[in-house]
Amino acid sequence: MDLQLGGKRALITGGSKGIGRATAEVLAAEGMDVLLVARDPAALAATAAGIRARWQVQVEVLAADLSQEAEVQRVVAEAGVVDVLVNNAGAIPPGTVLQVDNETWRRAWDLKVFGFISLCRSLYPAMAARKTGVIVNVIGAAGEKFPPGYIAGAAGNAALMAFTRAMGHASQKDGIRVVGINPGATATDRQEMLLRHAAQEKFGDAARWRELMAPMPFGRMGLPEEIGAAVAFLASPLSGYTTGTILTIDGGA
Repeated sequence: MDLQLGGKRALITGGSKGIGRATAEVLAAEGMDVLLVARDPAALAATAAGIRARWQVQVEVLAADLSQEAEVQRVVAEAGVVDVLVNNAGAIPPGTVLQVDNETWRRAWDLKVFGFISLCRSLYPAMAARKTGVIVNVIGAAGEKFPPGYIAGAAGNAALMAFTRAMGHASQKDGIRVVGINPGATATDRQEMLLRHAAQEKFGDAARWRELMAPMPFGRMGLPEEIGAAVAFLASPLSGYTTGTILTIDGGA
């Protein structure tokens, strides 16, 4: 299926690994140029080299800490024309309301919550001026399931869900679509970290984390490529009447 994305350009945050990297690969396979933003220059370079080796598209990288407003504005200034923004950066740590201290909570939200919001707000005017653009916020299913052992993430994701829906309900007047994806458990390094934490809590042994996958739908976690494919479809003209909505991909959990 031709998603009609060829020749367009995407900015992907958290683009060096996990869902961000998989999304970049899917979009590159569709003929899109990609700008990858993450904090680790070496990881960005490795990801970019892998994509260039497989597809004839332009791949740019920009190392930046999007928890810092000055860094967000530097990215916006250097990004140039962005047809599709994929907000994906951020890793809110697990813990209950008494386990996550204020400093950790604020630091995590500066990247995952305010980083998303700031980048959306900063790129929106240029998209509106062109009367075209798509924003895909990769959020997380905890925002609708409210696990108490992941309270900072649940609250942050719920806030981003509301932000995405509110923004997307008005953006069509400017020719822009804003959508979200809520991945459930997905086979990334971050998810392994969360499962290790859960295994430590449940079994007293973080090394038993794989046992927690047995009751999952289809007996496995989702794949980053499955999320990336959904990003690509939602970003494409084939989904041109979709805005202000959020797709949950959790195997039916």
